[in-house]
Amino acid sequence: MTTELLNTLYIQTQGVYLRLESDTLRIQHEDVTLRHVPLHHLGGLALFGNVLVSPFLLHRCAEDGLEVTWFSESGRFQGRLAGPVSGNVLLRRAQYRALENPSTCLYLAARFVEGKLKNARLVLQRAVRERGETEALNQALFEHEAALRQLAQARTVDEVRGLEGQAASAYFAAFGDLLLSGEFRFEGRNKRPPRDPVNALLGFVYALLTTQCTAALEGVGLDPQVGFLHALRPGRNALALDLLEEFRAWWADRLVLSLLNRKQLSPQHFEERRGGAVLLNEEGRKAVIVAFQGRRQETVQHPFFKEPVPIGLLPHIQARLLARYLRGDLPEYPPFVGR
Repeated sequence: MTTELLNTLYIQTQGVYLRLESDTLRIQHEDVTLRHVPLHHLGGLALFGNVLVSPFLLHRCAEDGLEVTWFSESGRFQGRLAGPVSGNVLLRRAQYRALENPSTCLYLAARFVEGKLKNARLVLQRAVRERGETEALNQALFEHEAALRQLAQARTVDEVRGLEGQAASAYFAAFGDLLLSGEFRFEGRNKRPPRDPVNALLGFVYALLTTQCTAALEGVGLDPQVGFLHALRPGRNALALDLLEEFRAWWADRLVLSLLNRKQLSPQHFEERRGGAVLLNEEGRKAVIVAFQGRRQETVQHPFFKEPVPIGLLPHIQARLLARYLRGDLPEYPPFVGR
């Protein structure tokens, strides 16, 4: 699969060979040419898994300032090639300056939370349509609507965090109503360690998605540890957690619900450790990863593009939009809101 978004060519087809032909990039697979792309149309290449590149193309990309970024097939960041002059240092300087600007911090924190609230509302509304109203679902929807109204009046990042926390509390109070299988119960969110299968599954999928967000930020040259909503701590990828908020309910929670409600996971996929911790066993982790990778390959409509894009590229799109906002190329940062 080859996708061109925001002047970046994303190549996910395994075994393809990229070579230089004059001023054109040629994409070839087993002696069959799949596509020609003029280099002047591109700002960079993002390569996933087994994608081969000719030395001449790499040299040309370096000379022209086209950044080449490598990811594993599953989306983990592996490395980056940039020419002698790279915009990453200027982008990171803009990121650090934004961190020191209270109004910019507040704006971005509110945008991340706006995306989270709207996507969580979609999940709740869908549950009401398909299964009917419950007191917990109605309360959660009320809290999300109230938080969205109050978000524009927030004056500090702490106020934004408070609105997000109140809505999240109501959301997880209703989460048990979204489970159809009687094999699993959900009494509330717990972690470090998770003490029941549903929380173990939520934590594992959140971790997988955080890795995707971290890779996307690294791929565009942003510092994943310098966030605006989550507090900065040594070793914590705060910006990746910021970006994750947009995808928690729409991607991660929906995947968890699908796995449990379709009985793709059973209690036999979990094990209890000393101290009461509950974790996925090896078979369970494998099943979740297979489902997660399958979800990444599905396509969805992004408001910025006419054609559907792979879900796995959504964090990369949002990372590039964030980078453009920080550089001053976009007047606003648009959080991703699904359908």
